Amino acid sequence: IEKPSKQKVLILGGGFGGIKTALELATCRRLEITLLSDRSDFRYYPMLYRSATGGSRVASTIPLAEIFEGQATTIIEDEAVSLDRGQKTVKGRSGKSYSFDTLVVALGVVTNYFGIKGLQEFSYGIKTLEDAHELRDHLHQQLVDEQKPDLNYVVVGGGATGVELAGALPDYIRHIMKRHGLPSRDFTVDIVEAEPRLMPRMNENYSRALAKRLRRLGVQLHLGQKVEAETADSLTIGGQAIQSRTVVWTAGVTNHPFLKANGFMISERGKAVVNEYLQAEPAIYVIGDNADTAYSGMAQTALRDGLYVSDNIKRQVTGQKLSPYRPQRPIYVTPCGNWWAAVSWGRFRFYGLAGWFLRRIADFIGYHDLEPWWKASKHWLAENSHEESCPLCTGQKNGWTH
Repeated sequence: IEKPSKQKVLILGGGFGGIKTALELATCRRLEITLLSDRSDFRYYPMLYRSATGGSRVASTIPLAEIFEGQATTIIEDEAVSLDRGQKTVKGRSGKSYSFDTLVVALGVVTNYFGIKGLQEFSYGIKTLEDAHELRDHLHQQLVDEQKPDLNYVVVGGGATGVELAGALPDYIRHIMKRHGLPSRDFTVDIVEAEPRLMPRMNENYSRALAKRLRRLGVQLHLGQKVEAETADSLTIGGQAIQSRTVVWTAGVTNHPFLKANGFMISERGKAVVNEYLQAEPAIYVIGDNADTAYSGMAQTALRDGLYVSDNIKRQVTGQKLSPYRPQRPIYVTPCGNWWAAVSWGRFRFYGLAGWFLRRIADFIGYHDLEPWWKASKHWLAENSHEESCPLCTGQKNGWTH
């Protein structure tokens, strides 16, 4: 008797949602799981701002080979380019095609500069580890080259990433001046947000608490101000130029171009329209940041989507009825400077040291969602450690401490 052929599940994207889906499906013997990612590692986005301010790469990246060690999953490093619905294949940038019976799209978002002149050319970002290290190395290099700090550091975007980075920068800049033996010098850190308040989708009290905390850290707020242009040494907002050679763009993201390029129905929010089972069409699921659901854009949502979709795929192959999707409101935790974080948990909000400890717990859970506790602990404990070598002292650009 011939064994029945396994159903092929192809997962696009090596982020929270894609990895969680693959891990949950790997135990099902009726399925053949392939994960297609344009990177060999997973980026833990909540910690990238720490990598930009001297934190260890171990906290912000995990090799996919480590996550899937011993798992019945094929990992392929390639970029998804086109979808052939008739043949049920996805073509990669390499020219190779990958077949599927069920497709899960979890590609995440990409940076959007909104066509603002000079931004892409001159601004820094922290969306990848390479971006974060480029910014970190720039902070060191311009200090050493000129023996003085850039007097103005500008973070564009008052969302979680912008707030976290702006909160961490003042202490970090003082730290590296001291490390390089430079005299103390006054400087400014500015945060620019086009909306009238920080994190505008959150409760007003939450926004107000973050604004108060940033001001206490010495950060200047430019709220209700839109970026108009950037040059090599200035940023123009509201018709006025802020002199700076260190502008960090955290404000804009847009859905992955794969979806629009391959005929997915896109909502007014720029995300893929899905049904009550997170299907964009039969046998094609869209999850996480790519899907037009209530709380897309949050890591917690992507993880829950991965759990939900993997359960329904298992139901499908065993002939069970699919369960409808029910979005869950995430717990929002926004660190801002050392030992302080804002928390919004349902109707409850609190701030300060308790929030910071909750964020630490949440990070451990985030790592543990992807790895066993002993592996997760290594990355969690690395959150407060530093890189191994200073790029300016050793001539290398892979990290630093003295």
